[in-house]
Amino acid sequence: QVQLVESGGGLVQAGGSLRLSCAASGLSFSTYGMGWFRQAPGKEREFVATINWSGAGTYYADSVKGRFTISRDNAKNTVYLQMNSLKREDTAVYYCAADRTGRGRAGVSSYTYWGQGTQVTVSS
Repeated sequence: QVQLVESGGGLVQAGGSLRLSCAASGLSFSTYGMGWFRQAPGKEREFVATINWSGAGTYYADSVKGRFTISRDNAKNTVYLQMNSLKREDTAVYYCAADRTGRGRAGVSSYTYWGQGTQVTVSS
């Protein structure tokens, strides 16, 4: 079955960096668009970044543009989210998701498969 497993979350001070990874199995990874979403306590899940099947196309939420970078390694079936200049408001559970169209889109409903999430906590 399809599995998406996130890792790399943790506690970091404001201004610091983290790199999240999402390892995929059970799907033709190189044909899927991949996305990162996050959900803070009491809030809805929100879009963070997405990348298309080839890695040539990326798109970011305005709140993370210029600080976060999404990338993928199709040989390793893994998508990454490099997070720099972290702020307290970045604190959330971060989820990766797979879009079977390959395009990589911003809407939560566009994604077929989801990981279990990894906690990112930014302290001041």
